[in-house]
Amino acid sequence: MNKLVLNSESLNKVLENKTISREDISEIYQSARNDPTELFSAAQNLREKFKKNTVTFSKKAFFNIVNLCKDTCSYCTYKAEPGAKKLSLMSKQQILELLQLAKKYRCVETLFVTGEQPEQRYQEARDWLKENGFKTTVEYLIHSSEIALELGLFPHTNAGNLNFEEMREMKKTNVSMGIMLENISERLTERGMPHYLAASKRPKARLQVLENSGKLGIPMTTGILVGIGETIEEVIDSILAIRELHRKYGNIQEVILQNFQPKPDTVMKNEPSVDEKYFKTIVALSRIIIPEMNIQIPPNLSPKSYQSFLSVGINDWGGVSPLTPDFVNPEFVWPEINKIDSDSKDAGFELKCRFPVYPEFFSFISKELRDKMAVIENEEGLVKEEYWRGQ
Repeated sequence: MNKLVLNSESLNKVLENKTISREDISEIYQSARNDPTELFSAAQNLREKFKKNTVTFSKKAFFNIVNLCKDTCSYCTYKAEPGAKKLSLMSKQQILELLQLAKKYRCVETLFVTGEQPEQRYQEARDWLKENGFKTTVEYLIHSSEIALELGLFPHTNAGNLNFEEMREMKKTNVSMGIMLENISERLTERGMPHYLAASKRPKARLQVLENSGKLGIPMTTGILVGIGETIEEVIDSILAIRELHRKYGNIQEVILQNFQPKPDTVMKNEPSVDEKYFKTIVALSRIIIPEMNIQIPPNLSPKSYQSFLSVGINDWGGVSPLTPDFVNPEFVWPEINKIDSDSKDAGFELKCRFPVYPEFFSFISKELRDKMAVIENEEGLVKEEYWRGQ
């Protein structure tokens, strides 16, 4: 590959593997506001250097285990109240049936999602747990993860702010876990802001969970939400915080950049969705800040243009389900895997299916889990093509 030389000194520094300062990053962003060409070229160059022309995804089933939640975020449509039509309290039988269906569809990942500590706030959640034979949501998640593994499916859990002991237990059955940092800004937790009624979204609380994941050696997916009223400085600080954690523990396997889309039944329903040029600039900036990172945008949230993000530094589409909706963004259906495949190919990329844990993080997980993965794993540490294409 020819060496790329740009007008921007700061971008040239990145291309030479030098660390850039916060001031450099701000300067790169300000230049990109007028003309993002150089930033996009640099991001593309780095993605090619570290990730070649492969774009990955995880073939998953989304388990909406319980969507009661003790927090309230002003953009969230996932949370349900008791008695609501969209309330989900999955029974052991429902979980088993969906696991069997996921296996039939040759899914690889079981994404287990819950609201934030529902049993702390709702009697309904406590009753539901008791009916299924559990005291806590975490016990239920461990049980569900064990069954998934028995069927040759691989759990990835996103259950909010779990504590150190809970995460230590989850590590035994989960090949990876996830929690969105969303943003490191305290300002966004003030009255009138999106995280005001969401104690779990306080930056210190989220950073503690990520810190614990590092201490425990759990391959962790995190990321930021773009377009909820944050400033560019807050975006940069959030990505730098993720970089800092990764430098310290080496366990952040992926950064999701999720563009805000207004939901009809929420406080922020009249807010505009994110401007695409701004979003692309943030994506490219993330590649510049953490050059070797796996960076993902959800294709369903940019349905008309997701493939164009391949030219600004991403290398992953996240979990895509042939079977279940995206319960966090129910109005945005996932594109069919065949369509993602052909759109990626048209953009010059080869689509490959990964496990919920990336190959470079396999050393973090137990031999028991690795042995189970070996059944459908190819020599690259990805999922055998004949397996994931088989349905």
